[in-house]
Amino acid sequence: MKKLTAAVAGVAFALTANIAHAESKDYILNTASTGGTYHPVGTAISTLSKIKLLPKKKFSLTAVNSAGSGANVQALGAGTADFAILQGLYGSYAATGTGPVSAPQKNIRSVTMLWQNVEQFVLNNDKVKTGTVGDLKALSGQSMAMGKQNSGTLGSNTVLLSGLGIDVKKDYTLVHAGYGPSADALANGQVTGAGIPSGPPTGAITKLMAANSGKFTILNVTAEQAKAMDGGRNLWVPYTIAAGTYPGQSKDINTIAQPNFLAVNASVDEEHVYQLTKTMYENLGFLSAIHPATKVMNVKKAMGGLPVPLHPGAARYYKEVGLTIPAQLMAK
Repeated sequence: MKKLTAAVAGVAFALTANIAHAESKDYILNTASTGGTYHPVGTAISTLSKIKLLPKKKFSLTAVNSAGSGANVQALGAGTADFAILQGLYGSYAATGTGPVSAPQKNIRSVTMLWQNVEQFVLNNDKVKTGTVGDLKALSGQSMAMGKQNSGTLGSNTVLLSGLGIDVKKDYTLVHAGYGPSADALANGQVTGAGIPSGPPTGAITKLMAANSGKFTILNVTAEQAKAMDGGRNLWVPYTIAAGTYPGQSKDINTIAQPNFLAVNASVDEEHVYQLTKTMYENLGFLSAIHPATKVMNVKKAMGGLPVPLHPGAARYYKEVGLTIPAQLMAK
């Protein structure tokens, strides 16, 4: 009888758990390829949601790898993803229906900035005159490494330099390569300069500077240049690469950065977005233990450079902790 009672209790527990699970909401979080940073960060957010939110709030996120920002914008529009990690530039494209996005995507909202892609333009010292990105304008016909073909790196570098009056496809002879090969091309004289946006310290630049002391400069961006490069998108924000970040770097470098951010469909439940935002910022240690990219997250920086309005649930949390929401981030 005792065995039967225990068996019945076990079945009842399993049925209760299954019913509870069936009543919970599972949101899809699109990331990017498994070899980059988007997917492990998305997995960290997903794991946090399953531990902290599923038991009591009855919802969680599941991270799914994808082809990246462009595909994620499409997935949000099609409703096959509820959340997604996006490059700031693609968020801007989505908001305005420009670039590779054919029409404004009015369904997309922001949750938070996650970490920043810092713009790092590296130039051979023989061509450095002012030490700013203005030096890139006098390099017509030079071989330059601005990213692989069809890459986000090439896309963002093209947009930024167009603000300075540079058409990278016409003014430069482009060498299409990843970060490591681009740094190698600088070292052996195959290219004069390179655009390597990433979170500093970037390994390829560290290796270049360590092995070629005094031969290359990471260019500064002045406030006037930053405004021109941003082009009214309100996407890129000032960023300081602290002295000592790279070998031989004795002074701070003033540049700009765009956010990688967590996006969400406007239709997602306000309470769920509020709870997710709150849980992320109350458990930053958990996230950074899973992936170091999240170490830079800080609620005071959560809205920096966001290209689309905040979801009301996220805005509610930021107001709750005493932050002022910029007008352009208020959903209409």
